[in-house]
Amino acid sequence: MLPNEIFKAYDIRGIVGKTLTADVVRQVGQALGSLAAEKGQTAIAVGRDGRLSGPELAGALAEGICAAGIDVVDIGCVPTPVTYFAAHELGCDSCVSVTGSHNPPDYNGLKMVIGGETLAGDAIQALRSRILAGNLRSGQGQRREADVRAAYIERIVGDVKLARPMKIVMDCGNGVAGAVAPELFKRLGCEIIPLFCEVDGNFPNHHPDPSKPENLKDVIHALQTTDAEIGIAFDGDGDRLGVVTKDGEIIFPDRQLMLFAADVLSRVPGGQVIFDVKCTRLLAPWIKKHGGTPLMWNTGHALIKKKLRETGAPLAGEMSGHVFFKERWFGFDDGLYAGARLLEILSRAADGNAVLKGLPNSTSTPELNIKMAEGEPFALVDKLKASGKFTNAQEVITIDGVRVEYADGFGLARPSNTTPVVVLRFEADNPEALARIQADFRHAITAVWPGVQLPF
Repeated sequence: MLPNEIFKAYDIRGIVGKTLTADVVRQVGQALGSLAAEKGQTAIAVGRDGRLSGPELAGALAEGICAAGIDVVDIGCVPTPVTYFAAHELGCDSCVSVTGSHNPPDYNGLKMVIGGETLAGDAIQALRSRILAGNLRSGQGQRREADVRAAYIERIVGDVKLARPMKIVMDCGNGVAGAVAPELFKRLGCEIIPLFCEVDGNFPNHHPDPSKPENLKDVIHALQTTDAEIGIAFDGDGDRLGVVTKDGEIIFPDRQLMLFAADVLSRVPGGQVIFDVKCTRLLAPWIKKHGGTPLMWNTGHALIKKKLRETGAPLAGEMSGHVFFKERWFGFDDGLYAGARLLEILSRAADGNAVLKGLPNSTSTPELNIKMAEGEPFALVDKLKASGKFTNAQEVITIDGVRVEYADGFGLARPSNTTPVVVLRFEADNPEALARIQADFRHAITAVWPGVQLPF
């Protein structure tokens, strides 16, 4: 059985033992190996996060890849960006990370790069079609192990230079970032107050998702009770970054991107900066002000990376915390590297917190979720696109869900590609405008889907 719902828009994701089994992953591995062979590839690097199901699923994946005649380089339990790095470092141009990212402990999945291209959309659906059609190669690939963590750390330490030592709070949420991040940031010259840096796939302390404010409470408390000047947090597989100021303000990723954009554009004048539909409307004017060209695009790490390759942009970012540096780096999303670049910028100032708090801001919500049954989020948003009524809308953007621009703010509703929820976000010039925009969305959503439980 190959459940259709695990083949998502930019990765494969399912519930271990139910929709995602070792047999399913083995078949996907053979399909990936077959695709790699057709693209002239000879080896695929395989890494995994700290989930309890990781060893079994990574083993099944490797068996499938080898069954297609492609070699496997097992790089062990490492953050997803270290797996991406391995594809460059080992010269194989292909890698798979066995990861459930920020999903609950019973989830796992695959993030896939073949021949330098991150698989997304139709390419992921084609894997399922290939398996069902039996279009699979046979062979006897070899399996070997490699450790690229030291090379990864050396590459960053050789690139990123802090102007002064910094004392930071670091929350790894018991995710796999804990296997690399403490050593990396110490090597960069940081004194670390570690929180939950032991890798534990049960995630016993809090969920490893820094996009949710409740998961940053421990960082905020540590900043209040120590002399650390800033707090950073990583998600379950280390490809997303959360940032907290000394006084407990969360600097959401779209504002982080402002800081990165100003820095990158100082060296790449006129460069394009890509951001997703969830980002603040203050970002585009900021990019223009600093001599760059803004481009709004679809949410999704694979979709952003594809656009980055198409455009040659030096920088991209998502509201969820994925940041993609092409300038000085490889163009993949890497929470650890983004954290290093953040500290590099802040270390140049005597007061890094003042730099962060000086970034443009507005009244906004974090990501809000409407929890629904599988498939329903897409149906709701399709109805909203077709017949949603919005009062005084200046523009309705439908490249990814429905983003409604008003004179004094915006509202967004889009279906998540990883979990069965509708993702909402609202921003406005002041609380009154925010309340009005939310009321407009409440009316529009309940009109097309009566009885829905809204989180605002």
